[in-house]
Amino acid sequence: MHAIRLSRMFQRRPPGAVQPAARREAVPASAATRGDDALADIVRLATLVCGTTAAAIALVDGDRFRLEARIGLVLESVPRGTALSVLALREPGTTVVIEDIAARPGVKAVPIEGGMARFYAGRALCDTEGRPTGVICVFDRARRTLDRHQLEALEILARQAQCMLELDRNARQQQRELSEHRDLARTLEHRATHDTLTGLLNRDALSQLRRNPEALARLDAGPYCLMLLDIDHFKQVNDRHGHLLGDTALRQAAAAVAAAVRADDVAVRFGGEEFLVVLPSTSLSNAAEIAERIRQSVAAIPLPFRLTLSVGVAAGDPARDQPEDVFERADQALYRAKAGGRDRVVVDDTLRLSP
Repeated sequence: MHAIRLSRMFQRRPPGAVQPAARREAVPASAATRGDDALADIVRLATLVCGTTAAAIALVDGDRFRLEARIGLVLESVPRGTALSVLALREPGTTVVIEDIAARPGVKAVPIEGGMARFYAGRALCDTEGRPTGVICVFDRARRTLDRHQLEALEILARQAQCMLELDRNARQQQRELSEHRDLARTLEHRATHDTLTGLLNRDALSQLRRNPEALARLDAGPYCLMLLDIDHFKQVNDRHGHLLGDTALRQAAAAVAAAVRADDVAVRFGGEEFLVVLPSTSLSNAAEIAERIRQSVAAIPLPFRLTLSVGVAAGDPARDQPEDVFERADQALYRAKAGGRDRVVVDDTLRLSP
């Protein structure tokens, strides 16, 4: 028989979240801002180079513009249908300038700090495929215009905002892909080490536990117990009731095993209808009680037939026992449970002298 080892299932804590950086003092405390520091800086620069009282980076969000970063504006979002920035979206590559909003028929004024906006200039932000995704825009309470240097500066700021937004999109996409890859890796690892039908560890996982230094150290830390459990007359279950009900019986029996063991214990589907459980730091009497609870739970499973379980239990001490010998004694106890009429727990009573 193979040597049996135990591994405690440690769960590593995820790394702590990175604390967000403090807002830079370049943005006045009275200015309501959203978005990261880079976008807030671009918005602030837009007001400085254009000499306006308000500016924003507005991103398309369904039927609205979401103000991702803003200074001097009251609203956090505006409907696309009434927003001035929809005009800039229609003309990507061009800075749309409205010198006097009040003189423009059909254009709705925008509330900014200190009153209503009279002046507007906006330039579309586009993704790498040239599709407009938002606008960088400036507002002022007075009627005015922008000179060529200010227009050029707004164009440069638009490019910088596009770069920052693209970097953010790429970072988010990479995080999503990384998360998907981790989920896939966990799924594949689970499939490789767990029995598909019962959800318990499989024999491959057991082999990995034997090569795991933490598992060996955990097993060698003190006395342990080992249980072998076998569903009685399982071939007859499949022959008389079909494999569908047989699989249901296996799943229910595995669930009874899983419900009875602790997080530190290891439960394995060891064969077709056979299970193995390793119980660290457990006395033989306590292991026998756990085995009896499992036997009773299996007997109480609501099925069209009576399902029973035979169990052999043996204790091991790393100071004097080889795991192969403990397994052999549990196997012999299981054999005696079967020979004694099945549906019972038999505890190994082999006399072992201290070295």
